Amino acid sequence: MKKHIISILGCGWFGLALAKKLIELGYFVKGSTTSEEKLATLQTENIQPYLVDFTAENMKADPAFFEADVLFICIPPKRNSTELHDYPQKIKSILEAAKDKSKHIVLISSTSVYSDENKTVNENSETNPDTDSGNVVLAAEKLFKMLFPENYTIIRFAGLIGPDRNPGRFFAGKSNVPNGLAPVNLIHQADAVGIAVKILEKQAFGRIYNACSPNHPAKMDYYTNAAQTTGLELPHFIAEKKDWKIVESLNVPEFLGYEFDPSTSLRVTI
Repeated sequence: MKKHIISILGCGWFGLALAKKLIELGYFVKGSTTSEEKLATLQTENIQPYLVDFTAENMKADPAFFEADVLFICIPPKRNSTELHDYPQKIKSILEAAKDKSKHIVLISSTSVYSDENKTVNENSETNPDTDSGNVVLAAEKLFKMLFPENYTIIRFAGLIGPDRNPGRFFAGKSNVPNGLAPVNLIHQADAVGIAVKILEKQAFGRIYNACSPNHPAKMDYYTNAAQTTGLELPHFIAEKKDWKIVESLNVPEFLGYEFDPSTSLRVTI
């Protein structure tokens, strides 16, 4: 049986975890990095390494990287303001390079495309970002839909937690942290990888998926508990509920049948 070829553009915190899981499951994985030093790291994980670097004006990539059954684009926008605003153009260059080479493309996006409008949002809700990063991520999504109107797959991740991203550190020792009663929207790395794998297994392309834990404890409860369990100084929150949202997914249960790992879901409950 022919191994499916998966290309992962951006083997960072999420991309590398996904690549390792796919190798374990028997997929042939090509992985990209912008750093020559990281090529050897990818190789030791049995990932075929490629040096791929996209800027808004320039592209440095071996076209063979894009020859894949599925291409995952896992590059979040940079925080630097110039690079942040170049993000949609960078995604456009990547999509054009992948056209006619990658059978399916999955764009990793973010739930920041929804604003805090004090309500529950799902994949059918209107997108109305209230941050700069949310705006550029939504612009990239729109470019994707325009270039691939019949076949676009988008995963919108909530806040990612997991190895090396201990949520207890986010507010440890801080006082008068606002909005303590607002619900949190988070997803553990294991579930983020699990949802991506499920899309491959079920060939469930052509949709938008909100990837967020179904549990939404209050910010003050969750982060106080996270600091406590890791021995960090406790934060103090203002018990108020302003500017919030609850991100839910209709498509993850309906089209993927994915069940969140109880051991990771417990990390976003009290």
